[in-house]
Amino acid sequence: MILFPAIDLKDGQCVRLKLGDMDQATVFNDDPAAQALSFEAQGFEWLHLVDLNGAFAGRPVNRTAVEAILGAVKIPVQLGGGIRNLGQIEAWLNQGIRRVILGTVALRNPALVREACRVFPGRIAVGIDAKGGRVAVEGWAETSDLSATDLARRFSDAGVSAIIFTDVDRDGILKGLNIDSTLELARAVPIPVIASGGLASMDDIHHLMQSDCRILEGAISGRALYDGRINVPVALGLLRGVR
Repeated sequence: MILFPAIDLKDGQCVRLKLGDMDQATVFNDDPAAQALSFEAQGFEWLHLVDLNGAFAGRPVNRTAVEAILGAVKIPVQLGGGIRNLGQIEAWLNQGIRRVILGTVALRNPALVREACRVFPGRIAVGIDAKGGRVAVEGWAETSDLSATDLARRFSDAGVSAIIFTDVDRDGILKGLNIDSTLELARAVPIPVIASGGLASMDDIHHLMQSDCRILEGAISGRALYDGRINVPVALGLLRGVR
């Protein structure tokens, strides 16, 4: 079970949003590379990066910050936000990103996801963000009529390496992971699922250790790490025992 620390990039800074609202951003560090190094030094095995500006713009925006992070750390990095075509995917993978996360394009152009999985096996994840159970896209600014589970099922045989499922209604407000919806999704597809949105305390860590959560690949934590609500050595030690 992997605990992924999140670095959300807005205007070159590490921020956390509240309920996906770009106008409700709290800056936690103005040096993303230093933040990434801190997470690596604490013992995390992966980094989860999101180009927030890119998600809204539909193209990579925080390239300089991402490149600085890649130059600073040795642990693998997954990146999402504004990645919309095969050329952008290839460029990021060549730059050193271990896994590219496709979000909006998974709804708009599922054929691209399949092609990317074929060309870059094991390097493509799908980000499914949901508001009220419905898929949210374009940086969560739009909500579709499709359920998160239905979208996930479209990629069951595509070779997707992971699904990052975010409950937007909980993101950044420390109300706890939506374990029930995450497990419902995980049981519906053969793809590993990563829980995201709302991880609030060690209670969530202990919940992830329960037997029903063993089907998950891991969980993403943002604000709770920055606020010190998670005892990192204890959490990592506990979750590494869950395989």
